[in-house]
Amino acid sequence: MSNIPFWKRKTLEEMTGPEWESLCDGCGRCCLNKLEDWDTGDIIWTRVACKLLDGESCRCSDYPNRFDSVPDCVALDPATVRSIPWLPPSCGYRLVAEGRDLRWWHPLISGDPETVHLAGISVQGQTVSEEGMELEDYEDHLADWPGEDPGDGFAIGEKVEIPK
Repeated sequence: MSNIPFWKRKTLEEMTGPEWESLCDGCGRCCLNKLEDWDTGDIIWTRVACKLLDGESCRCSDYPNRFDSVPDCVALDPATVRSIPWLPPSCGYRLVAEGRDLRWWHPLISGDPETVHLAGISVQGQTVSEEGMELEDYEDHLADWPGEDPGDGFAIGEKVEIPK
């Protein structure tokens, strides 16, 4: 049983804090601002990143205090993961909640936190900050790819050789 990775043998609710945090692959997609079509309820993705997202590392620049400066930041917990419609389809939390396995680029699989960037899955180098931007200007930065499922292929970035 101990040879089976924790994300395959535990529910989201059973995970420890460090296990939970490690499910994040570091893609940064969830930190992109999204618009909702009022008529259809459809989620419209943008390249506009939260002001705390570091566009190179794709990590929050103030994760422990993020709710202080970004009150509408969504805290992920098992119930939220199962209920929000905009969680990226390649998100580790979503995959595990749906009973699917993590993708090859996930650091828990590859052993390297850079793999998500090398595979072209992350938002690295593809964002603009929301800092100082008016909400109506978000429409100038629409993007389909954050909400698409790249599968095990390379729908976003080019296929690269992963260094061994």
